[in-house]
Amino acid sequence: MDIWLVPSCALGGVVVGWFAAPLAERYFERPVRWARPGVSLTMAVTFGLLAWRLGGRAELPAFLYLAAVGALLASVDVAVKRLPDPYTLPSYLIGPALLGVAVLTDGRPVRLVHALVGLAVLWALYAVQHLFAPGAIGWGDVKLSGVLGLYLGWLGLAAWWLGVLAGFVLGGLYAAALLITRRGSRKTEIPFGPFMLAGALAGILLS
Repeated sequence: MDIWLVPSCALGGVVVGWFAAPLAERYFERPVRWARPGVSLTMAVTFGLLAWRLGGRAELPAFLYLAAVGALLASVDVAVKRLPDPYTLPSYLIGPALLGVAVLTDGRPVRLVHALVGLAVLWALYAVQHLFAPGAIGWGDVKLSGVLGLYLGWLGLAAWWLGVLAGFVLGGLYAAALLITRRGSRKTEIPFGPFMLAGALAGILLS
């Protein structure tokens, strides 16, 4: 791996995050001072980690796209508990397209099949949860789940399971901490998107 790849991607994350932050801020109900540096730092860290994990592999651009969209979605969800459609829905086309380009390079089309299966199964899993517990899993979470299932499926079954379970564990731990510290109740609505994204990142990095 090129020794400059990780720092170059991290620096790219800083720049992309700095200029992309207004795309998240447009959904905020009031100005948030941490938005621009927060989005920029998040992209820098995730870009660098993905470059370290994937190296110069053909799918790296596809995963950097996920990191960029994920940073925007996480910041909006934290601020207003919303996962905007303009960032989730186009990813159902852009993600497969970028991974399709990677298939043309590495010559393993079965990986794209695995990715699409991962998308469908995780979307169905979240949709069922939303049907029976709409207060716990929002429709925005369902739409995000398919995107994450696509990328985790690309990496294989182990990454898919790890990413899914890590998201639920992280979200559960946060909810438990709110209860223990009495900063929330069982009815408290929490932004689950950041935990889904963090879980997916864990699946990508640790699988």
